[in-house]
Amino acid sequence: MDLALKPEHKAFADEVRAFARDNLSPATREKTFSGKHYDRDDHVVWQQALGRKGWLPYTWPKKHGGPGFDVTQRFLFENVLAEEGAPRIIPFGVKMVGPVIYTFGDDAQRERFLPGIRSSEVQWCQGYSEPGAGSDLASLRTRAVREGDHYIVNGQKTWTSFAHWADWIFCLVRTDTDAKPQEGISFLLIDMKTPGVTVRPIIMLDGAHHVNDVFFDNVKVPVANRIGKENEGWTCAKFLLANERLGIAEVPASKRGVRSLRELNDDPSLIEKIADVDLQVQALEMSELRALSTMALGGAPGPEVSTLKVRGSEIQQRIAELAMEAVGEYAAPYQPGMLFHDTNETPVGPDHAPPAAPRYFNMRKTTIYGGSTEVQKNIVSKMVLGL
Repeated sequence: MDLALKPEHKAFADEVRAFARDNLSPATREKTFSGKHYDRDDHVVWQQALGRKGWLPYTWPKKHGGPGFDVTQRFLFENVLAEEGAPRIIPFGVKMVGPVIYTFGDDAQRERFLPGIRSSEVQWCQGYSEPGAGSDLASLRTRAVREGDHYIVNGQKTWTSFAHWADWIFCLVRTDTDAKPQEGISFLLIDMKTPGVTVRPIIMLDGAHHVNDVFFDNVKVPVANRIGKENEGWTCAKFLLANERLGIAEVPASKRGVRSLRELNDDPSLIEKIADVDLQVQALEMSELRALSTMALGGAPGPEVSTLKVRGSEIQQRIAELAMEAVGEYAAPYQPGMLFHDTNETPVGPDHAPPAAPRYFNMRKTTIYGGSTEVQKNIVSKMVLGL
């Protein structure tokens, strides 16, 4: 794995930086560096700018409308945008369902769905977790019964991020109750405007409305919206989860978090702790680059990306813990309202103090979503170590 930058890669990094400075609004950049919540336009306006440039589907091959970045370009793209304060690209369209559609879908489905994902004109959310079926995803109970050229869907999904912003949801549904759990699941694309779809907000400890319950009450979905064969949706699910877990490592964001800790801290007692987490981030980055190099040679994300998910989640939590420690007693006044751009609250302590506690509590979720740490360790022990 050659990490030396070629002149063309340095020029590419300069191009990405110039693009971010020309197209990323100062208000959105300020939210990034102050730890405040984004609103829908922060994400969509930025993603549509990337779409017009042809960079939004930056992980896609050229034959499906992506820019065809090599490993180094992908690495630089993610890191430069993080340095410039760009919000994270919402992954559900570009990094999750898009690759599923171009890998397992037919030509008509690719032609219908991929353009809206590439441009960010169509927003997506993920219908996987259910009450009682999160880490044990194969026990899901949302039911899809075929009636002619449609399915009738009934059930509930939960912890559905950005469902209140989404135009479409990709769902795992049970189409065969008699088969083994993984063998009776299908992968459906459902228009959120379909009668019978209801979204109910879930407000998190940091005051944000990011996640939701989604209910399906006799929702009519065309069979043409099924990706892959009936009862073979688990294949799509595993493929999608591997891509999701690679993204959850969030190395560029963690590097930005370490820089913020250094800039806001002159406490000698924290210097060693910050240096330790910095080394952990660098080690994780090398592991991620190895995974990307394998993909560049024609491979796909395998079970080893579970290690990236585990370590990436733990590092994000550790950075949040150190931020709490750094602000000391100013973390005690719990002010989640300070994370909103239009707040009327007055911060207690320095400006960087109020986000520390809400972010700490919110980051407890990172070792659960996308597959809990315990499940990931089981995958590694079985699929990687062969134990």
